[in-house]
Amino acid sequence: MDQGQALVPEQADLIAALRGAGLVGPGEVVFQPLAGGVSCDVWKVDGPQGPLVVKRPLEKLRVAADWHAPVERSASEVRWLQLAREVEPGMVPEVLADFPALNTFVLRFLPGCPVWKDELSLGHVDPAFAAEVGRRIARVHARTAGSAAVQAMFPDPAMFRALRVDPFLRHVAEHNAEVATPLRTLADRLDNARIALVHGDVSPKNILIGAQGPVFLDAECAVFGDPAFDLAFCTTHLLLKAVWLDRADLPAAAAAMVAAYAAQINWEAPEALLARAGELTAALLLARIEGKSPAPYLTDPLHRQAVRRQAMALLLAPRAIDDLVAHWERTPE
Repeated sequence: MDQGQALVPEQADLIAALRGAGLVGPGEVVFQPLAGGVSCDVWKVDGPQGPLVVKRPLEKLRVAADWHAPVERSASEVRWLQLAREVEPGMVPEVLADFPALNTFVLRFLPGCPVWKDELSLGHVDPAFAAEVGRRIARVHARTAGSAAVQAMFPDPAMFRALRVDPFLRHVAEHNAEVATPLRTLADRLDNARIALVHGDVSPKNILIGAQGPVFLDAECAVFGDPAFDLAFCTTHLLLKAVWLDRADLPAAAAAMVAAYAAQINWEAPEALLARAGELTAALLLARIEGKSPAPYLTDPLHRQAVRRQAMALLLAPRAIDDLVAHWERTPE
């Protein structure tokens, strides 16, 4: 594929930027599409010093619903990656270049690192790895909690609101009167929380199994907000997969992750955060059934009914996240 072909918009500008940063040579540049989810384009590009990952967010997400988000979120993702690398270098890929004018950045490609979601889908469940996910994300929260300097780097919660609060919580509240009040209360609380640096998309699909432990990707929802969201978001995915795959070891892995995270909480009372995380988990479970981004694998009506029943009950009678996980029912009635 030569440079004259319109492989990606602004390809000439992007190639020029990559060449200017010394990341690609003077010859042909081939953009190999990688799985980018619903919110971004991601390509693998070979460079003189090895393969690169080039990422650019989409203004309109690839979902059935009409869902838009600011493309400037690429800057927030870069800042999160850089700060997380300061906390623990091995937990994120290295940012090699950032092109703000193109809303595009470049990461070092990490070969031989399977995606955690894929391993879980194959039945490879490792509670120790799940615990390390909890520990590492908690370290970012602990290092950044209460930091005015970090908060100043993430002054605008618009991206988080557009990608998480509105499509997950407020959208469901508009269509489900029975739980509209608790969902709106949670949405307002997320909008106003300013506690620590939040990744916003801690999901098994965004975590690689690296040689030294979990490697986190896709922080485009990053915000200075409520750290309970990150714990709740990942827990939600593990519980959904427990229903989908009917595996008891997935709630056990979620419990290990929650316990490891809780052991690192030093910026507030652990019970307060675990209570908020329980409420958010209930809301997110329902959102993956009724929100703008339903879980694509949860297609069986009985599975959806089981998740919806439990999520509705938990929204009306909240439990702390550790208690919620301990009593999660993976098998439909």
